[in-house]
Amino acid sequence: MTTLRTALCQFTASTDPEENLRTIDTMAGQAAGEGAQLAVFPEAAMARFGIPLGPVAEPLDGPWAEGVREVARRHGLTVVAGMFTGSSDGRVTNTLLATGPDVDAAYDKIHLYDAFGFSESDTVAPGDKVVTIDVAGVRVGLATCYDIRFPELFRAHADEGAVLSVLPASWGAGPAKLDHWRLLTRARALDATLWVAAVGQAPPGPDADIRQPTKAPTGIGHSLLVGPDGRVHEEAGETPELIVSDVDVDEVAKVRRAVAVLDNRRL
Repeated sequence: MTTLRTALCQFTASTDPEENLRTIDTMAGQAAGEGAQLAVFPEAAMARFGIPLGPVAEPLDGPWAEGVREVARRHGLTVVAGMFTGSSDGRVTNTLLATGPDVDAAYDKIHLYDAFGFSESDTVAPGDKVVTIDVAGVRVGLATCYDIRFPELFRAHADEGAVLSVLPASWGAGPAKLDHWRLLTRARALDATLWVAAVGQAPPGPDADIRQPTKAPTGIGHSLLVGPDGRVHEEAGETPELIVSDVDVDEVAKVRRAVAVLDNRRL
């Protein structure tokens, strides 16, 4: 059996990139101690939403990204974490940095969160490229938060050979939003018959009510690992939490033989 030991690193980002980098270092070390080869952190792990993003944005060769690279090198695993980089039009880009042994890549969020009263596109420029990486010989697709509502991206991952899609997120709170989160992650796993590792920000504080909308999407927790048959294998609660679990690569081929939705497509 071929597996990719994967860590879901759920935490609450602060407004301080250096503080968040220290948290990433600590959790990556814990993940490596449990044998993880891939550690997935939330969207906006660099700094939470709800603050001006321009002042915290840095290039991919800037000090924060280099700090994440050093974390990955020191702990000997691949790290995927959300950050903000500059954009040529004066906005920022919502970027995933993926770095580790033989991996150094970035994905810019394609689908921006212009929904539920929030307008991410006011300050964030969209990406336009599908990105997959190889981690320990396993193809992994990169997606971010609101991307989960667009099945074509996850099928594009599968078409590029991915057996796992990782989805860092900072999911907006509100009525039924947890239901949406659980439903959409399971649906995307079924659409593309691949694993989905969806890692969210934990809510900002013990008194946060994830059923009540907030001005900015600051997270609801409930990070999930979903199998290619749509079954939930792991689910976090609403506080910072580290979950390390094995992604069974062979299960993807088994499910695709039974339910060949990718081969049966006509559109």
